[in-house]
Amino acid sequence: MKNWLLTGLFFMIVSTVFSQGKVTGTITDGVGSLPGANVVIKGSTTATSTDFDGKFTLNSTTGSGEIVISFLGFENQTVKYTVSNGSTTNLGKIVLTSNSNELSEIVVTSSVIDVAKDRKTPVAVSTIKAAEIREKLGSQEFPEILKSTPSVYASKAGGGYGDSRIAIRGFDQKNVAVMINGVPINDMENSSVYWSNWAGISDVTSAMQVQRGLGASKLAISSVGGTINIITKTSDMKEGGSVSSTFGNNGYIKAQASYNTGVMKNGLSASVLFSRTAGDGYVDATKFEGYNYYMAFGYKANDKHSFQFTFTGAPQWHDQRSTSVAISDALKYGSNGTEPNIKYNSDWGMRNGEEYNLKTNYYHKPVMSLNWDYDINSTTKLSTVGYASWGRGGGTTSNGVIKGNNPYSTNNALRTPDGTVNFDLIENWNSGQPTTLGTRVPVNGKFENNSSNASNSTNGISQIASVNSHNWYGAVINLDKKFSESLTLDFGLEGRMYQGIHFQNLIDLLGADVYKNTADVNNNPGYFSTTYAPRPNGNPFVSTDYQQRINYWNDSKVNYYGAFTQLEYTTGDFTAFLQGAVSQQAYQRIDHFKYTYDSPLAKTGFKTITGGDIKAGANYNINEHHNVFVNGGIYSKQPFFNAVYPNNASIVNPNLTNEKIKAIEAGYGFRSGIFNANLNAYYTTWDDRFTTAIDQAPTNPSGYYTFQGVNEIHKGIELDVNAKLIDKLKLNGMISVGDWKYSGNATSSRFDVANNPISGDQPLYLDGVKVGNNAQTTMAIGAAYEILDGLNVDANLNYSEKLYGNIDVAKFGAADNKGAVELPGFATTDAGVSYRWNFAPKLGSLNFRLNVNNVFDKTFINESFTNIFADDNLPVANGQTPGSKGTYASNGQLYNGIATANKVYFGFGRTWNFSLRYDF
Repeated sequence: MKNWLLTGLFFMIVSTVFSQGKVTGTITDGVGSLPGANVVIKGSTTATSTDFDGKFTLNSTTGSGEIVISFLGFENQTVKYTVSNGSTTNLGKIVLTSNSNELSEIVVTSSVIDVAKDRKTPVAVSTIKAAEIREKLGSQEFPEILKSTPSVYASKAGGGYGDSRIAIRGFDQKNVAVMINGVPINDMENSSVYWSNWAGISDVTSAMQVQRGLGASKLAISSVGGTINIITKTSDMKEGGSVSSTFGNNGYIKAQASYNTGVMKNGLSASVLFSRTAGDGYVDATKFEGYNYYMAFGYKANDKHSFQFTFTGAPQWHDQRSTSVAISDALKYGSNGTEPNIKYNSDWGMRNGEEYNLKTNYYHKPVMSLNWDYDINSTTKLSTVGYASWGRGGGTTSNGVIKGNNPYSTNNALRTPDGTVNFDLIENWNSGQPTTLGTRVPVNGKFENNSSNASNSTNGISQIASVNSHNWYGAVINLDKKFSESLTLDFGLEGRMYQGIHFQNLIDLLGADVYKNTADVNNNPGYFSTTYAPRPNGNPFVSTDYQQRINYWNDSKVNYYGAFTQLEYTTGDFTAFLQGAVSQQAYQRIDHFKYTYDSPLAKTGFKTITGGDIKAGANYNINEHHNVFVNGGIYSKQPFFNAVYPNNASIVNPNLTNEKIKAIEAGYGFRSGIFNANLNAYYTTWDDRFTTAIDQAPTNPSGYYTFQGVNEIHKGIELDVNAKLIDKLKLNGMISVGDWKYSGNATSSRFDVANNPISGDQPLYLDGVKVGNNAQTTMAIGAAYEILDGLNVDANLNYSEKLYGNIDVAKFGAADNKGAVELPGFATTDAGVSYRWNFAPKLGSLNFRLNVNNVFDKTFINESFTNIFADDNLPVANGQTPGSKGTYASNGQLYNGIATANKVYFGFGRTWNFSLRYDF
């Protein structure tokens, strides 16, 4: 009996210790799911984190216990559980309580928004939530929040407000799709994204997801390098609001206020936000001022119908540095000839004792949208969004010359000794006053400016603006049908109609009397003196029809119609999808100046081109820790508008063809309670890129080149990790290594101004040349530590190398070309400290944040627009022997091993900002 009892007790202990059961549940904030919440079995090392839907699964070796749930911004919560051997206990929805009363993140209810889900959607993805954007972005540009993401390169470009750019896997942002709540915002003519138009989007972002590669979007969009999904706040979030103020270096100041009503008893809800940002700019003479307004109104009619109306805009103006600077000029105006002036800007000068910049960008692009979500039944859902946008604004520049001198050359008579533009000299010349260049001669008693570059004594220089307004209307409809627990079908339609309005107008005659326009063949010549301020109009519906036009005036119409579908199969730990889209894009050009009214070229017919894509992928969760995925796709991408009608003429390109993209990608993921990792490998081919170049030969004025067979291969690997080794310390890191280069050789064709071919195809030796202006190897490591309750510090180190100069394919006509110049690698460190002071319940909290970017004030080159090598010969004058002056290296004309004749943009030095925010 004794032995029997001991044996029985032993087996009871063993069975208890080794009993296996699962505990599952979903973590929410009461409105939406909380991805990334930490879930741990109390008193053990068994832990996990929730997926994008807020779901978790834990293996318990005991029949009962407690789980502890934690998430930044919410109170920790402990939940008891019991589980039988071999069974699963579902704790259902667990609602966390906010400890800061901050606006919670939205729940994605619309099937129009393609959000990738962790361990389910087979794409490489990174998600950044609102709290991180709000804390770390500070006074940086919106794309810079992504610079620690694998294969992402963010550059401030010229350094003006909103002038930054981003590239993913070596593809510039024209080939990166940017979506806001499922709506594509890439320009319909050239697919550009001008971040100055969206400078306030960070204020209203709830979450931002970067899908690298072709991504999960069902639309046939420009997602060659990746897709940036921006999900904004909605009106149905918790009641509350915030007031904040931020200030920083170079006079940066920002004020913001927002409020949400939450869903009221009648089903209505509202959210509003307003902010103003201004400053002097880090780069010389880059002052700016911008506003941001956001209004969202929601109505939940019943359990089946919900509506969301949003209206947002960000009117802004900012002075720019849009002329790249030769390293030699940065050194000339720097310190001791060895330390470059990284703030040097050649686009400005003093005028009557005040700062004046030739380059100013001004724009207002309001966007209005209406979402309707209709739950037809438990298995069928219809999501619809209609949207409209009215962009108004442009950018200024100079026009004309004075005795052959223009303001953009840094080595002529229009420069002061400090390298700035001599506006006083220009104004004296324009108005007929004596100058060091002589005295201007009037024409018919007036000082008459025009666009001619001829060297004479009658012309002068004006400041003009290139206006690029547009009217854009579109809609996306998606029907989501769940045939079973495993099989779901999406089918949808998309349509977009776009009209671009392009012309130039006068900004400042700079002392002259009149501007003579000779470009309008229907009213030639015309004389103008009315000028317009380079500032955005606050009226979101204003028309530019009242403005007088000079130099050119043309309209572009682009109509886009598409259909898409996706079949998704999910069973257990396996998910697969098959996706396809087809679209027609029609292009029309209308020219009011270049052709007479009765010419058939004054208004072309629509040129229609068909494109589309097909994508497939699968993900398999090996167990709760490991998953693998693979995806691939083929994309036939319609060309941009200027490829259809090159050289601003109304003649269709005879070499027109779609760009072809093929991509395959594989990935592995690891998840645990303390350590997560993602490893991805990709291979993308991009064939038949459309590229043009201006013909510089004086024998072919306004002629150009087109290039055929320009192909690229982009391949690489990416690794990102994050860890929480102890409760108060979080670590993150990433490394991405790419190999992006041109594949095979191409050909060039030469055309005159009327688009007539004037020479046969010439070979271009591009094979193996590196793709420029995007760092092919990037690394990052960061840490965040909670010193005390509410007091946190963090730092991040970013390193970039294998950064090459941006090539001009027209200069690769020789087989022995040297390729692209490799720029020096560089590392920058960003750091920050934040503190949250919680008041009594219902009184809210006060939040402080200090950011310091580029802590160690590292000087580095962000991008280069030329490829001049250290062993290249110095240029010689006519009649001199080539190479007689030696090389840049032999003459000591190098900076960090780079020839100083290269035109570059330097990155920013040390900057800082401090913010104070009250949440209630």
